[in-house]
Amino acid sequence: MKLFDLVNVASAIAPASLMLFVACRAASLRGDPDDNGRSLWALFTVMSRLAFLSTLVTFSLQMLAPPFGDEEPLGRYVPGLMVNVLGGLIALLVQLLGMVIGVFSSRYLQGEPDQKRYIAGFAGVLATVHILLLANHWFVLIAAWALAGKALQGLLCFYSDRPFALLAAHKKQIADRAADTLLIIAAASAYLDVGSGSISDLLRQVGTQHASVALEISAVCLVLAVILRTALLPVHGWLIQVMEAPTPVSALLHAGVVNLGGFILIRFSPLLEASSIARWLLVIFGLGTALLAGFVMLTRISIKVRLAWSTVAQMGFMVLECGLGLYQLAILHLIGHSLYKAHTFLSASMIVRQTRLRMLHVTAPTRRISLLAAPLLAFAIVALVQNLVANTGAIWPWWWSAALSAAWAPMFWLPQPVDDAAPPTWQRLLAGIGMVAFLMLAVLLAHAVPLGVSNTPHQGAGLVALAGMSLMYLGLATLQWRQGSWGTWRRWSYAGFYIDEFYTRLALRLWPTCWSGDASPARQPDWPGTETTTFTQ
Repeated sequence: MKLFDLVNVASAIAPASLMLFVACRAASLRGDPDDNGRSLWALFTVMSRLAFLSTLVTFSLQMLAPPFGDEEPLGRYVPGLMVNVLGGLIALLVQLLGMVIGVFSSRYLQGEPDQKRYIAGFAGVLATVHILLLANHWFVLIAAWALAGKALQGLLCFYSDRPFALLAAHKKQIADRAADTLLIIAAASAYLDVGSGSISDLLRQVGTQHASVALEISAVCLVLAVILRTALLPVHGWLIQVMEAPTPVSALLHAGVVNLGGFILIRFSPLLEASSIARWLLVIFGLGTALLAGFVMLTRISIKVRLAWSTVAQMGFMVLECGLGLYQLAILHLIGHSLYKAHTFLSASMIVRQTRLRMLHVTAPTRRISLLAAPLLAFAIVALVQNLVANTGAIWPWWWSAALSAAWAPMFWLPQPVDDAAPPTWQRLLAGIGMVAFLMLAVLLAHAVPLGVSNTPHQGAGLVALAGMSLMYLGLATLQWRQGSWGTWRRWSYAGFYIDEFYTRLALRLWPTCWSGDASPARQPDWPGTETTTFTQ
């Protein structure tokens, strides 16, 4: 084995091995440690830092000397695994977040009993996610994703006396088992056509031949499994109710685990390009989830519940980007969303204080002229930056520039002046221009990084996405133009359009469980983040 191969293989498998060691060590203990878990947290901290250094080495090696095809070292010595630039980048991100969230957890759970169970589940999630990122065989992929969900199950039920935590875990388990079934069907269909369970062989064949019916079925089942795993509508309810779990669990879930669906879609992008049905499913579910969840988020009062609905909406946008063939943008979205959500959840108490301070100030109405001019100004900045920096021409079609302009237009909304202490108009406009220009530069920089992924935009689906984004901006602008309007729509949005209630009743009817701690079918507590919604088993 060459020295380069040895370092590459060792650094690639080290993160999963180190985290698995911590999980096994914590799970093997009997009873609570005498030091309240401090020795286990110290072990986790050391091992997570070593794992982070290993992911950094792996990513650096892939960037400096990326292997191609059959020359990939890890696959030669560990069948079923493969490391590439994209997997190395996401592994680096996951381990960084896991290391930070782990340190936060050690302080957050001080004095809590059964911390060893938390550490075992936390390290187990990180270990299985690392294996999933290296998976180059259907069996490894399915097993790693299933084990990640199983390890996460214990974290969601850490407070076993909270009914909605148990309900969220039960609903997630149903979605996971359905996703596992779909993945098995996808793997079997691909095997019938390719004759191998290797993901590399599948993607290589799709790139050279026309997709058969078996591969179409495989692509559709893969997409449906990702929809279930990423908590898109209508199976999003468990992600909202998981707020009953400890805050660092929410940070890990929203910043790392739920984003894995986006990675899988990008990994299988050649297969998706061979199936128009799969792409349209992504566009329909992604756009619908982004629109509805975006409006629901505006009605939330609880900070953590609002963040949960924000994650649902962002997962919709990420899936939409994959359906449109904008895979490079989806990578940037995945990374940005992970970092933002980890920071936001871990600083939730600070956000509560900031929200209370904002409530002390008078909310000024938005100038109507800015509602009309904002999309045009945003589009002008997007087009200008793109043309100035990207010398090779457009990196995505005009319709996506227009969709981004609709999404970023609220940065140019100007409030009515209420006092002399308010910032002048030119400062607000300059701040909006700076933010849009910065976002555009970040997108252009992401496209310049050689991650082995390229965009393949689809015109028809793009026009549908543009129409949906325009509809969202029109709704937001109408709410600002005529504040207090759309009363019925607001009530339905506050209730989440009652989608989760229907899904929960169906789930408990098909797979009943006792989640309330009371066997009698009495009235249950209100849903987290709502005031009037009720549910009975």
